[in-house]
Formats: sequence, structure tokens, C-alpha cells
Amino acid sequence: MTIQISQPSSPALAAGMQADQMVSPVVALGWLHTAKFLTTAPQLHFLPPLQVPEIAFVGRSNAGKSTCINTLTQQKQLAFASKKPGRTQHINLFSLGKQGVTDAILTDLPGYGYAAVPKADKIRWQQVMANYLVTRENLKAIVLMCDPRHGLTELDEVLLDVVRPRVEEGLKFLVVLTKADKLTRAEQTKALSIMKLQAGGGEVRLFSATKRQGIDEVATLLWHWAHPAMPPQTIPENPQAPGTAID
Repeated sequence: MTIQISQPSSPALAAGMQADQMVSPVVALGWLHTAKFLTTAPQLHFLPPLQVPEIAFVGRSNAGKSTCINTLTQQKQLAFASKKPGRTQHINLFSLGKQGVTDAILTDLPGYGYAAVPKADKIRWQQVMANYLVTRENLKAIVLMCDPRHGLTELDEVLLDVVRPRVEEGLKFLVVLTKADKLTRAEQTKALSIMKLQAGGGEVRLFSATKRQGIDEVATLLWHWAHPAMPPQTIPENPQAPGTAID
């Protein structure tokens, strides 16, 4: 399979961006809304080689990964939420970008740890995901879904160990505490503090699709990770105005 992807123009990415020059959440969410299904792969060797930044979403089955992706992209069925968690065992890629220019990829990795999945399948997919996270060259960021009511599981800890060397080399890492609406404010504060200690230098955000909590913050963070060198003057004030584009 040959997939043609237009690259963003290099002059637009030439200038650096200071950390305090934050893009508007409207721009970030507008960018995420452009997400379109690109391809699906049962094994790593079926994935197309890409040059644009890739952001991978991972997490235990039933941690709210599909809901998070669908909420961020404002699309109800972009990421498939199986009625039997853990049954979806393909790597799904979604392209992002305006005006027909793909400037980033969202990767939805299969959920792990669900008890109903045969042990052999669990082991196989744990190895596939580990290989992906270690070897995927254009991977720029990892978003780990975690239900704060349960905290990090043993498999989450294994995943953290796998990606730690790449994070130390500069790979971006975010823990999204999903279903935050299930916690009291005091419990949210405690869960956030604990996870910041466990995240090993990664970012941590509370998130609730129901209460619309954390959506702007996560969207903005992902935009900057995908556009690390985008100069402020290329960001339109009104991304929905006819003829404007982020490229």
C-alpha cells in the first residue's frame, strides 16, 4: 500500500517558538477536528513509513481512550469503542491537517489488560505495542490513558519502563486522568499530585468528556508537540475564516 502525504512547507517551520507563545485552544481543537482515518494495521510491518510527527494513544481497556480521542477530535465515532473491551487488536492511524496537508498522525493502539482476552493474545499485543513504542521513528509523543480511581496498573508500569529511555531522549509524554468527573475536587487534586510523581517528568492532565474538563489543555499541548517550530505569526486569529490555514 502506497500512501501519499503532503509535507508541511519547511519555511513555515523554520523559526522556533517560545514555550510561553501558546496557541489558542480554538486553533488546536480546529486542527484536531480535521482527523480522518488513514489506515489500520494488524502488525508493525503493515504500517506505512511516515515523516510527519506521530502521537500515540495507549491505555488499559476501559480506561476511556476511545472517548478521549473522539472528544478531542469532536467526532463521535472516529475511534472505535468496542462493546467488548480488548477485542480491537489493530493499530489505527488518523491523519491531521488542513487544506489537504497532513502535518501529524494520531495513532490509536489497542487497549491492553482486559481479562476476557486470551493470554496468548495479551502477550502478543504487549510485544507489538512495545516494539512500536521503541522503534517507530516518527513517534514524537505518547498519551497514556489512566482511570484515576484505579491508578497505574502493573501493565501501565511496564509501559512506562519501556518508553522511559525514549522520554529521556526527548519523546513527549502525557498521562491523561480520564473520568475525572467521578472524583471530588479533593480527590482530583490528590490524584493529580500522585500521578505527577509517577509520570517521571511527563505531563499530567485531568480529563472529563462529560464535564468538558481538560479538553482545551490537552488539545493545546498536542498541537504544540506536533508543531514544535511553528512561529506565532503563522497562527491565524480565526482558523474558521474562509481561505485561512495552518501550514
